[in-house]
Amino acid sequence: MNFRKYLIPIGIACLFIASYNAWGWQGPITVLGGVVMWGLLHYTRMMNVMQKANKSPIGYVGSAVMLNAKLRPGVNLLHVVAMTRSLGELLTPEGTDPERYRWTDGTRSFVDVEFVNGRVTKWELTRPQQPEDHASERPTDAISPTQS
Repeated sequence: MNFRKYLIPIGIACLFIASYNAWGWQGPITVLGGVVMWGLLHYTRMMNVMQKANKSPIGYVGSAVMLNAKLRPGVNLLHVVAMTRSLGELLTPEGTDPERYRWTDGTRSFVDVEFVNGRVTKWELTRPQQPEDHASERPTDAISPTQS
């Protein structure tokens, strides 16, 4: 169960009560100012991330390998979008949980990321098969120095 949606409002309410007990009406007004400031900072960060993501194609990342190295369990979707500077390509039907997104780079490598309740749970890097290089193999019809 997602306790954050309950703990944060309860924590803010406790902060209001404690500030009223300590400083009267000035305390809750100060706490309200802090909560509004936090909300504005969060909103500004979210808008900056979305403006940067708007400039990239959906599902594109500079390096899928680097994204794979930077991902950690529990990171939220906004943080992943900030890392990739792109919205992911949605692979699951809209509104289902877990959600799966894909980010692909220029070498056709891609990372599929699964989000449960908006947080990374698992991810998988897939790299395309490279054609075998036959130029590095030895020719089989070469004459050895012992033959003559």
